[in-house]
Amino acid sequence: MQNHWKSFPVFAMQEVMSTKRVNSARATATRSESTEDHLERIQELVDLKGYARVSDIAVSLGLSRSTVSNMVRRLAQRGFVNYEKYRGFTLTTEGRAVANHVKVRHETLTEMLQLLGISPETVAVEVEVIEHHLRPETLRVFSRLVRFWQEHPEQLQAFLRYGKAK
Repeated sequence: MQNHWKSFPVFAMQEVMSTKRVNSARATATRSESTEDHLERIQELVDLKGYARVSDIAVSLGLSRSTVSNMVRRLAQRGFVNYEKYRGFTLTTEGRAVANHVKVRHETLTEMLQLLGISPETVAVEVEVIEHHLRPETLRVFSRLVRFWQEHPEQLQAFLRYGKAK
């Protein structure tokens, strides 16, 4: 296979890469909570079993099989899922990237709320409610805060003592 990029002008390459970033940002902005939830569950099942099935996703999300089947077809059309009717399916590279992003976001929020001493039941509910509404900048700050508290547990303890004093 030839490398056609060698003769591609630098300014044109920069424009292509800029367009990819804009398209990626637009795709992120247009992903629904349902899309992200489906991709997250599919990846969990693929990690567990090597594939996912409509019936597994339906049970996991508490949805009908026809609703999940329709979503899987839409995800396949959008390039997130490798899907063959009546067979198990997996995520494409792009689908895995989205699922991984959702997983990291979920884990960061879970860890932060757990560090704050919030009950496991409340953490589970709160993460599901807020995880889809965070901007990347906010997630980066939360991630740094979690790392800071992990590296400086005395600072976390000082904050928790402050919260109890009020």
